[in-house]
Amino acid sequence: MTALDLTGRTAFVTGGGQGLGRATARLLYASGAAVVVNYLHDESGQNRHRAEETAAEFGARGLAMEADVRDTAAIQQVLEKIRQQFGGLDILINNAAVLRDRTAKNMTDADWDVVVETNLSAVFRVCRVALPFLRDGGRIVNLASISGVVGFFGQANYASAKAGVIGLTKVLSRELASRRITVNAVAPGVVLTEMGQSIPAAAREQMLSQIPLRRFGEPEEIAGAILFLCSDLAGYITGQTLHVNGGWWG
Repeated sequence: MTALDLTGRTAFVTGGGQGLGRATARLLYASGAAVVVNYLHDESGQNRHRAEETAAEFGARGLAMEADVRDTAAIQQVLEKIRQQFGGLDILINNAAVLRDRTAKNMTDADWDVVVETNLSAVFRVCRVALPFLRDGGRIVNLASISGVVGFFGQANYASAKAGVIGLTKVLSRELASRRITVNAVAPGVVLTEMGQSIPAAAREQMLSQIPLRRFGEPEEIAGAILFLCSDLAGYITGQTLHVNGGWWG
C-alpha cells in the first residue's frame, strides 16, 4: 500500500458534482476511497444530473446526495446515510461555494448574506455536524481562496468569507488535534471552472499578467493538493493553508 492509498476510507465532498469538487471526487476515488458527492437542488435538475453522473463513475464506492450545506438538518441526514452505507466518515472536503461579485457600494445585503452563509457559515456547520461521524485520524480540507489573502476588487463578501475559512481552519486544527484529525485549507488561485470563467475577460487578463507560471490552474492540480493533505504523507500537517496559484501569492 502506498502513502497515497485511501483504500477503505470514505470521503464526503460538498459541491462535488462539478469543477474543483468533481476533480477532487474523481482523484479521491482513483486513490481507493468511497466518495459521497453532494449537490444543491436546482429547478433545472442540472446539479443532480452532474452529481449522479460523477458518482456513477465510482460504482459501489460512489453515492450522490442532495443537501443544502446551509441547512444543518439536511447535512445531518446525509451523514447518517454515510454512516449507514459506509460505516463512518474519514475525509471531509468543504468545497461548495458561490460568487456574487459587486463593489461594496453596490453590494446588497442579499449579495453579502448568501456568499458569507455558503462560503463560511456552512463550512462551520458541516464541520460541526460531521464531528461525531468523523473517525479519529480523519482529514478535513476546506477550500479557501487567494482572494481571502489578496482581497480582489468587487469581492468584499467572497474575500471576507474565504479569510474566515482560513481562520476557522486554524481553530479547528487545535480543537481536533487530540483525535488526530488534521484540518487544513487549500487556497487556489484562479481556476477556469464555471465559476472562474464568470470573471470578466479583462479582469482575467490582468490576473494572468501577475502569475509567474503565466497560466491559470487546472482543477486536477488543485485536487492533487487536496489529495496530498488527505493522505498519510500529510499526517503531521495541520492548521495550514496550502496556496496553489502558480506563484501569484505566497
